[in-house]
Amino acid sequence: MSRTPRENPQTNQWTGDFGRAYTDRNTLSMMELDSLYRTNHGIRRRELNERFLERIPRDARILEVGCNSGNQLLMLQEMGFTNLWGVEVQSYALESGRARVQGVQLAQASALDLPYEDGYFDLVFTSGVLIHISPADLPRALDEIHRCAKTWIWGLEYYAPELTEVNYRGHDDLLWKMDYVKGYLDRFGDLELVQEQRLPYLNSTNVDTMYLLKRKT
Repeated sequence: MSRTPRENPQTNQWTGDFGRAYTDRNTLSMMELDSLYRTNHGIRRRELNERFLERIPRDARILEVGCNSGNQLLMLQEMGFTNLWGVEVQSYALESGRARVQGVQLAQASALDLPYEDGYFDLVFTSGVLIHISPADLPRALDEIHRCAKTWIWGLEYYAPELTEVNYRGHDDLLWKMDYVKGYLDRFGDLELVQEQRLPYLNSTNVDTMYLLKRKT
């Protein structure tokens, strides 16, 4: 199940040479991924996952939007999650992901047009993906994530109290940071915040935030 990604300036960059270089640079072993988070934040990515996902059943149906070559899916698989799915706009990254992560359903699709039924997943998540979606397209991406998530929305993104564009490796129109939790809560009255942790960088003034949202019962 795949859909040709809708073209926009961001998609054109991520599906071309710039995106392939990103994939090569960021395809990490689980030890390297944990080490990166420990260097940036003083805590392993696995430890953060365990804090936020302790209440999620290991057989929950989980979708990662923007899975690239599968770093996060591979870590979730090693943590015991068994029903994992991923979508990615870049075919090069998908080929790498299919080779690295076995037993995971991967498809080429955009966050702006997820090829799944309403409420198909128990949990939908992003990791450093919403920051690369333009403010003009972000509402549609949030709508799609919310539409496909039956219960939980989980994420880790750059945080800023106000929308702030950041030049990314010499390019404009490729990275924005904001309060993504507020973005979800302002847009969807049926969501509530379960947990959030701000993660300052140890070597810069940047801040990440990890959050877990849930549909109200």
